[in-house]
Amino acid sequence: MSTELWWRLQRRRSCKQGRKRQLDAFAVRTSRSQGARPVKRTQDDRWALNLAAARRFLAREGHLRVPRKHAEELEAVEVPTDRQDGAGGPVVVKLGTWLDNVRKRADKLHAERRAELDILGMRW
Repeated sequence: MSTELWWRLQRRRSCKQGRKRQLDAFAVRTSRSQGARPVKRTQDDRWALNLAAARRFLAREGHLRVPRKHAEELEAVEVPTDRQDGAGGPVVVKLGTWLDNVRKRADKLHAERRAELDILGMRW
């Protein structure tokens, strides 16, 4: 039995309007989730995205002393990886949180990544 047919049968069997609304709302949610799903970014993609946000902040402010709650907004053009979910809008990066977490985990960081941040003038 197809999903479409099942929904129609459920709506006919349901005599309460509230039940029909619940089914309709659930159908909308499931049809959205079955559409073009966004592909999760890999760890390298997220690193590149955060690094691009750090570079943008550095170019604008001249330092990397980012407040913990600061969020940097990158346009779709600035995002280093192609977004496969079709969205071309801005991407918000919680830069302050990311830099704070990187500082706390500096001893576990790959040498290449640490060097990239050193080039930007990261204060450890």
